[in-house]
Amino acid sequence: MRKPILLAALAALLFNLPLAAKPLIYCADASPEGFDPGLWDSAGTGNVTGQIFQGLLGFKRGTTQLEPLLASKWTVSPDARVFTFTLRPNVRFQRTAWFNPSRALNADDVLFTFGRFIQPEHPFNRALPGYFVYPENLGLAGMIAKLEKLDAMTVRFTLHKPNVVFPSYFAMAFAGIQSAEYAGQLLARGQASQLNNYPVGTGPYRFVSYRKDEVVRMEANPDYWGAPQRTDKLLFLIARDPNVRVQKLLGGECHITAPIRDIDVDALAARKDIVLQKIQALNVSYLAFNMQRSPTRIREVREALDIAVDRAAIFKALFPRGDAMQAVSAFPPAVPGYNHSLKNEYNPARARALLAKAGFAKGLQIELWALPIARPTNPNGQLLAQMLQQDWAKIGVQTTIKTYEWGEYLKRAKRGEHDIYMSGWSGDTGDADDFLTPSLSCAASEGGTRFCNAEFDRLLEAARASTDVTQRNQLYQQAQLIFKRERPWITFAHSTVYIPHRADVQGFRMAPDGSVAFEGVYR
Repeated sequence: MRKPILLAALAALLFNLPLAAKPLIYCADASPEGFDPGLWDSAGTGNVTGQIFQGLLGFKRGTTQLEPLLASKWTVSPDARVFTFTLRPNVRFQRTAWFNPSRALNADDVLFTFGRFIQPEHPFNRALPGYFVYPENLGLAGMIAKLEKLDAMTVRFTLHKPNVVFPSYFAMAFAGIQSAEYAGQLLARGQASQLNNYPVGTGPYRFVSYRKDEVVRMEANPDYWGAPQRTDKLLFLIARDPNVRVQKLLGGECHITAPIRDIDVDALAARKDIVLQKIQALNVSYLAFNMQRSPTRIREVREALDIAVDRAAIFKALFPRGDAMQAVSAFPPAVPGYNHSLKNEYNPARARALLAKAGFAKGLQIELWALPIARPTNPNGQLLAQMLQQDWAKIGVQTTIKTYEWGEYLKRAKRGEHDIYMSGWSGDTGDADDFLTPSLSCAASEGGTRFCNAEFDRLLEAARASTDVTQRNQLYQQAQLIFKRERPWITFAHSTVYIPHRADVQGFRMAPDGSVAFEGVYR
């Protein structure tokens, strides 16, 4: 009767496997907006769907280097217009209570996933209308000339124009491959919305349940094509308050948390039962102007509000450890193509003169939306809003501060209900295009900033088409001059990101964009 137990113990010694898998609990800072990766672009949603879904390509853990994932290999034509992917054999979609796949991954799944992004009249889009935020912001529909199934395991994308960064799109959160078979069953039953509520992917963890604003439950995928997971249950515990997340970590109620604030670093670093990982992330925080709404559509008003901000004083209050860097451009200086000639300015007197030139010599009134959650690049949105309110009062601007619950905040900003709102971006690839195109191109102008500049777009398009690194960098430097002149954003901070976890957590590695991945992570 004892032989199975002894064999299990021997296997654990030989292969360094635990005798019993332990659950892993992550304290998240926000609820997911949904579970269809194509529909959403917030970090909180991507962290969840990233455990369930996978793209044709991925980023090598801890880097921006592309590697094969659901595609076993890919080729790019010399003119960077034709991209061919060979799919990995024997990849199974997850078995769940709501779906039992009858076949392995094939080209039909890729065509279904990307067909939704580029074909407005796709049958599934007619049944489930939605705005595919990231694909829309990239201009994917206008970019792809042809999507073809060459055979059951080979797909080809042909573009209208060259694009050297195109392969990176297949590693981003929005590009998680969906099951065409599952979608077809939902469509036949008239239940298309279930695609966003009951996800099915190919990733290391499968979805179990979600209790709104409380917890997302996942479990190890027993049919996973990669290595079996040593964590059997993965929970995302929703805890918006950063103090609560820290206390839950210290109390062992969660084993790893969303990035912490600057003020929490020293206390956690002193704990022997806590490991504190950090990375100088590829990120930026900013205040986005609504470029289609008065008075923020007036360039002089935007410039005046920008140069009236006392960044030095604000950074002392929000980043007391000094780990954050003032943002001058739309992406960090570590990204190739950064324009080092750009500078921030603090000049209230000139700000008042600019307001007078714009017709507001007696001042004006604006609304400022305060970020409702703590982020490394903006750890206290309410305090930042109050300090901006004080700075702007000195130049005759009366500021009303508003905020909303996170999901409502995002929804209203996308509808353009704001004058100015706080936001941020983290880059996946380490390429300038990853910061500029999804946020500031004309294709992205339906988002919160509503910025569209033809010359800026032309420079981005030329940079994507160039295989000459020097030329690409020069084009991005020119684009940043337009960005700084037009000031669609008040750039704020690039930050170091700190993620703490219990000392018994093994295998976790931070990503350059601050996202979390739990494949191969265990206790």
